[in-house]
Amino acid sequence: MSLRDEILQYNATFVTGKKYEPFLTTKYPDKHIAILSCMDTRLTALLPAALNFRNGDVKLIKNAGGMISHPFGSVMRSLLVAVYELGVNEILVIGHYDCGMQNIDPMKLIETMKARGVRQEALDFIEFCGIDMHKWLHGFDDPQRSVCESVRMIREHPLMPADIEVSGYLMDPETGRLDPLD
Repeated sequence: MSLRDEILQYNATFVTGKKYEPFLTTKYPDKHIAILSCMDTRLTALLPAALNFRNGDVKLIKNAGGMISHPFGSVMRSLLVAVYELGVNEILVIGHYDCGMQNIDPMKLIETMKARGVRQEALDFIEFCGIDMHKWLHGFDDPQRSVCESVRMIREHPLMPADIEVSGYLMDPETGRLDPLD
């Protein structure tokens, strides 16, 4: 049985057994908080557990590095929708120690893409369209600085209301310890 078939089979059992009932909630976050964090697998269950959040409490936006790479990209759009449509009045940016985006080598990533079949013509076309692949794929050198930069971008965004509280943190991905950043 393929992984896809296993997933679908489990899902059918989950639904017919009504195992979804403990997760029932609305689209509006009960605690009026949005969290921008990393997609690191160590944080999937740890982050909400360490902060005492349950399903429905917060809007959780995850990406590689938990960072805002463009002021008008999908992360910022999601935060603005959370504020204007879903009642969010506080945003937490939570990075973490030992992040895979720290010191990532864009050149190595591009070489891996080529080894997996991405043609140089595709990379050239992307560059021709104005995307600097090295800048786009670059992570960060310092997780604290990355979180602080994302906090700054949110606070200073021309579409973000001034009354939204924005704060930054670093989490230990093993223990869940949360370190506030000034």
